[in-house]
Amino acid sequence: MISDVFCKIINGELPAERVFEDDDYLVVKDINPVAPVHWLIMPKKHFEKLDDFGKKDVELLGGALRLADKLAHERGLLKGYRLIINEGEDGGKLVPHLHIHLLGGKRLGQKIVQD
Repeated sequence: MISDVFCKIINGELPAERVFEDDDYLVVKDINPVAPVHWLIMPKKHFEKLDDFGKKDVELLGGALRLADKLAHERGLLKGYRLIINEGEDGGKLVPHLHIHLLGGKRLGQKIVQD
């Protein structure tokens, strides 16, 4: 059984501030936000990385992007927002469960990390 932190949140084993939930996705507030709006959009079905999505799963990934846009507009992020998928160790991925960061609520710079 897969037991990463996001699977535990999805299963109700760990607490999280839930923003949205349906049969396919859970959206929670990031515990270390870098913007006024910093939400994590995760499919309930476990995918460790983008490469795990098969042809039958592509709709689920596309649905996550559409959900991000819907939630951003409902939250009033009409001037824009940023979506981030961290992939792999060098990409900054900390949890082995595919998720999308939705950031907004302020003007975002061109870079997330300055060298």
